[in-house]
Amino acid sequence: MPGMTRRHLIGGGIATAGGLLLAGRPTQAQNAADTGRSMAALAMHGAPLYPEDFPYFRSVNPDAPRGGRLRQSAVGSFDSLNPFIVRGNAPPIIRWSIVESLMKRGPDEAFTVYPLLARRIETDDARSYVAFELDPAARFSDGAPVTAQDVLFSYELLHRRGRPNMRSYYGKVAAAEITDERRILFRFGEADRELPLILALMPILARHAVNEARFEETSFAAPLGSGPYVVTEVRPGTSIVMARAPDYWGRDLPVNRGLFNFDTLSYEFFRDVNSQFEAFKRDLYDIRFETDPGRWKTGYDFPAVRQGRVRLEEIADGQPDPYSALIFNMRRPPFADARVREAMVELFDFEWINANLYFGVYRRTASFFEGSELSARGRPAGEREREWLAPFADAVLPAVMEGTWQPPVSDGSGRDRERLRRALELFAAAGFELRNGKLVDRGTGRPLVVEILVGTKDQERLSLAYRYMLRRAGVELAVRLVDNVQFETRKQTYDYDMVPYIWVQTLSPGNEQSFYFGSAAADTPGTRNFMGLRSAATDAMIAALLAARSREDFVAAVRALDRVLISAQFAVPLFHTPGQWLARWRRIARPEVVSLSGSLAESWWLDER
Repeated sequence: MPGMTRRHLIGGGIATAGGLLLAGRPTQAQNAADTGRSMAALAMHGAPLYPEDFPYFRSVNPDAPRGGRLRQSAVGSFDSLNPFIVRGNAPPIIRWSIVESLMKRGPDEAFTVYPLLARRIETDDARSYVAFELDPAARFSDGAPVTAQDVLFSYELLHRRGRPNMRSYYGKVAAAEITDERRILFRFGEADRELPLILALMPILARHAVNEARFEETSFAAPLGSGPYVVTEVRPGTSIVMARAPDYWGRDLPVNRGLFNFDTLSYEFFRDVNSQFEAFKRDLYDIRFETDPGRWKTGYDFPAVRQGRVRLEEIADGQPDPYSALIFNMRRPPFADARVREAMVELFDFEWINANLYFGVYRRTASFFEGSELSARGRPAGEREREWLAPFADAVLPAVMEGTWQPPVSDGSGRDRERLRRALELFAAAGFELRNGKLVDRGTGRPLVVEILVGTKDQERLSLAYRYMLRRAGVELAVRLVDNVQFETRKQTYDYDMVPYIWVQTLSPGNEQSFYFGSAAADTPGTRNFMGLRSAATDAMIAALLAARSREDFVAAVRALDRVLISAQFAVPLFHTPGQWLARWRRIARPEVVSLSGSLAESWWLDER
């Protein structure tokens, strides 16, 4: 749907870590460490792509010139610079430009971590623990060394007060122990194949610069980090300017070579997409990832494009396509009834919307891992999947199990009678009937009125088209457009009947799936279980993918999870673009080789020619 962009602000990855402290005598974890192996990189499955002495990632230009300014933009606003707490709306650029992790995720493979603040990682075959050896050169931007005490402090603070996903990850740690000034060890309550990599990506805060008593308060003071940039100017809600950190300690590391090439980064925030686009045309920022097909097809016929000063590119990536959807809040009636949800899906006419609103360029999304080997779409369940799913016979629709399920296909007229007939049958089975053109509850006589919360004009346009389709069945859809702050607040507290959202997946889904779809996340504010899904089958499939030791078992477990999620029908599946649509002013150059995640802004540079 409009707004379904892949990651486009500088930086990227996931946030993690936390737990309890055990200090003093040697523990079981220390003894277990004797059976482990220290290494420079760790892959989720198999071996790392790059050898220990690799010079740089293949999707960068190692000789990119440094200097200049990169101007970027975003729609919305911000009221905080603390991205680690639920309160407030902080831009993610703070996390990835200022605060570093122990290790860095490789951009050219499914899930492998390489040295950053930590130069070595140690774990055993079962992955029952992980230890990190810090790089003695690592420094915060004020010159203070990064120590194991800072790692432990970050772990404990974010375990207690961090965002729900952090607390969830940290809760799997049984104990943490500093074994040396530059070495810290985490012992797990249960072995977890992914947890060593997740802890490698946890944010590391400076203990000496954090006011614990006020940590959960919103603030326009950026956290002190060890990253390549520092905040130099803030206009609350409007703009942020960052400058290269003086004497950045990690400049010459292999994981950073060819990255962070600009001396200055600036971000302007716009109230709506139209004003943001007009600013790009006036050369007020440098790069734009387009998400609107109509604008991509017709909006870029302006002088700078015709003169070659703005370049337009379509860039493919290797990740699953985003799962964009209009989500039903199953915490509220009538969406607790699967028949109502299925009927609402039947009434969404993708063929008409794609042709009339989006120039026919979108592709329908049907899988949470669309376009990848992890997707169950078009694939019958294999033996391993059926074994895992056997205890949950009602959790997967037969057509999904056989690989024949597809979203409803209309005749494209916007008035498909077959789709309407099927929807009314489902509504009738759920206890609703048409009276004077209104769909009402057969027992109470109350009309079926649903509100969808939207935050952008593009979302509003799509929802208004959907409202017309629902009216044919007597359903009234109220479309409520709110500002960015209110939209995020209501979304995080599940205060809506329906809401648009996009789950962006990778080729290595893991613990975050519990944060997205796990039963424990259903009633925890700030998670991404926006629909309130509580499913024993989902929980079991997430456990299976986390326990998988081989890539084959892992793929089978993810496909089994995909089948359960598709069958739950908790959203109207929407659509995705074929790849990234990138518009850039010619002075901004990018590497020829594209990473697995697409073109990444941190690898670009200023081409003075």
